[in-house]
Amino acid sequence: MSFCFSFSGAGNVLNAILDAILIFCFGIGVAGAAIATVISEYLTAFILLSKLNDKVQLMTPNVDAGRVARYLKSGGLLIGRSLAVLMITTLATSMAAREGAISMAGHQICFQVWLAVSLLTDALALAGQALLASGYSQGSYGEAREVVYKVLQIGLITGVALAVFLFLGFGALSSLFTVDSEVLKIARSGTLFVAGSQPMNALAFVLDGLYYGVSDFGYAAYSMIVIGVISAVILLVATYFWGLAGVWAGLFSFMTLRVAAGILRLGARGGPWKFLWSGVERESA
Repeated sequence: MSFCFSFSGAGNVLNAILDAILIFCFGIGVAGAAIATVISEYLTAFILLSKLNDKVQLMTPNVDAGRVARYLKSGGLLIGRSLAVLMITTLATSMAAREGAISMAGHQICFQVWLAVSLLTDALALAGQALLASGYSQGSYGEAREVVYKVLQIGLITGVALAVFLFLGFGALSSLFTVDSEVLKIARSGTLFVAGSQPMNALAFVLDGLYYGVSDFGYAAYSMIVIGVISAVILLVATYFWGLAGVWAGLFSFMTLRVAAGILRLGARGGPWKFLWSGVERESA
């Protein structure tokens, strides 16, 4: 896993370097940013596949049809989940664009900082996923329970810390994106959205990792589709009444509903999450 993180990080650094060269040195602009992203993604994928091929056999003549079917089913569920997330972020961007160029520019500053900082907690999700999968697959349910509780606690603490950091520093941070006073005014009006949503964002990403750790792909996908539909309605209604603030309210409700769905799933005492409560029930008995 360490080499995965190192090469992914190297790919991001390469992307940033190519961005600077293609955008500023060659003056290609947005097309240069796109080219930089494509080059870095393909190079990172090629290196990771090469390294993975040294450890496992990627191509084998013996194909287990049952495993392939399970893989395709899980992959299809996750594609549906990703499409639901993409639908909400695309709809939010579309609604923000209808508020005008200045509002759209301010929204993009808020959205990019909101998303980039939120993804820092994705590392917790990956770690939690790996640790939970290890304990769960080996039947070490006590260890698996501890992983769930600790990862949720650390995620919440991390989210609160990020919220405080952004609340205090978002004004200065937004100045790195533009010097336009009107755009900055719009962006800084979204400080509460960017900062206040970080605890919810952290928990949402951590819960995603926990779903994957016990292969709860069905719930992860179907709940996200339902949440996506509800959040789309909230986005449309809130934007109609409150404009750009409604877009941010819609995105915040999207993350809040994800957390609520996760808490309901963990507390259901059924499916792959029975292990969370088996020890509690024995202690109470």
